[in-house]
Amino acid sequence: MAKITQDTKDIAEQAVTFIVATASKDGKPNGVPIGLTRIISDDEIMLVDNFMHKTRQNITENPVVAITFWAKEARYGYQCKGPARVETAGKHFDEAIQWLRSTGRNLQPKAVVIVKVDEIYYVGAGKDSSIRLDQMDTE
Repeated sequence: MAKITQDTKDIAEQAVTFIVATASKDGKPNGVPIGLTRIISDDEIMLVDNFMHKTRQNITENPVVAITFWAKEARYGYQCKGPARVETAGKHFDEAIQWLRSTGRNLQPKAVVIVKVDEIYYVGAGKDSSIRLDQMDTE
């Protein structure tokens, strides 16, 4: 398990789109832009499912997910990886509905996808690009 850092949370707040990558049981990749995403704890990210057909199918077959996001002004971002689960009811689903209502969006989500973050990678230019945060040289 990786702990989502404050900087990762700050960049996620600035991100407009999150690229969510999944793969089928046969390894066929699928990557989609998702806008309704938020970090819900120090190790979980919630994606709101409004139109996730292939993504949900892939998660059922192969629950490993990668989520990449970046902030244009910061010129860097992060990639978070880990297992995902789909929830169609319960606390997280109810929170998603309340969140959508508070933004004035008239959407009825089908589910939420909760990703338990195991690894976090820096995404940007320079020597640290694609290095796991827990393995970066902080000197």
